[in-house]
Amino acid sequence: MDTKKIGKFISENRKRKGLTQEQLGELLGVTNKTISRWENGNYMPDLSLLIPLSETLDISLNELLNGKYITEDKIMETTEKSLKNTINYSKNMLVQEKRKISIGIMIFGAFLCFAAFAILDKESSWCCIYSIVGIIVFVYGLSKELKRNRLLISSGVFVAILCGFMLMDYVGVITSHRPPIYVYMIKTSNVTTYYNPFYNVYRINKNTPNEYYIVDSAKKYTEDTVPTTVFNRPLSGIHNIKKYKNPYIGNNSNVGNLLNSLPLHEYGYVFQIDSKNQGLTVNYNATDWYQNEDLYINKSLIYNSVSIFSLIDNVQSIQYNFSGSTYTTTRKMIKENYPHFEQVKENEKNFNKYLENKMNDDEFTRSIFNKIFVKKGL
Repeated sequence: MDTKKIGKFISENRKRKGLTQEQLGELLGVTNKTISRWENGNYMPDLSLLIPLSETLDISLNELLNGKYITEDKIMETTEKSLKNTINYSKNMLVQEKRKISIGIMIFGAFLCFAAFAILDKESSWCCIYSIVGIIVFVYGLSKELKRNRLLISSGVFVAILCGFMLMDYVGVITSHRPPIYVYMIKTSNVTTYYNPFYNVYRINKNTPNEYYIVDSAKKYTEDTVPTTVFNRPLSGIHNIKKYKNPYIGNNSNVGNLLNSLPLHEYGYVFQIDSKNQGLTVNYNATDWYQNEDLYINKSLIYNSVSIFSLIDNVQSIQYNFSGSTYTTTRKMIKENYPHFEQVKENEKNFNKYLENKMNDDEFTRSIFNKIFVKKGL
């Protein structure tokens, strides 16, 4: 069916009848833009409008479909051709309508997936549900366009997209330090555990300044064996702070970076180095007694002091000033009273065993604190 030829024929007969595109559109119940598209050959009239259009233009339906006037001796010949063209046109229109529906379904599915990742809260189970439903809807729309191996291809596309989303989720968990979207179970106790078919995620110190995540790809931990500490382990752990090891305290930049990685940095602080006496003074913007819930201040001071004396070789004394009190310790006090101090300095394993893990023990903190610190009220 030659749409250009038919469009030109419609235009000629409209003008012959002295009608504008707008007037013809009013007679047929369509817009003048629709008439313009017909005449430009971009679209064909809807099947329901073919008879009203031919009657309005005083031409036969056969002539309209052929795009030319037909003499009586050619009527039989052109009628068969017109019938075939009409059938083919009807089939094409049905295919186009089905394709529009399929594309619409696919767009809706893609929107559900977008909403799951960009709008919904990653911790909400709805995020997982919306994304999976979105994939199903998208694949359903795609399947309507397939002619062969529909089930096989649809299943393959579903698995491929889901695997892609799960990979994106895994990358997001590692880089953005957030819970995974795709989980089949969540357990909450002292540690919140997210179970994924391929890995587990442990959320420690949930909703605190020291919250951190451990992504267990090998599934070697359980809720009882996963390494936990009251501090932000990725920031304050030995694997991170060991890079600030230095023989001298006089390096301001190094000391500042170390303090910024250790607990209590979240309250804000300023520090001063006494190079002559190899001393360090840290002034924290916090009140020790007010913010010592669960012995957090005490544990932080122990951890910070042992870490600093282990990493900076010549520092001899440290003074911590709070708005309520001052705490002072020396290398000698730590060496004589902190158990296994020399072993702490040997390697990461001992550091974790004799220092980091000990900070989970409230009784240990109480028993050792007054032995290694001198407290003065302000």
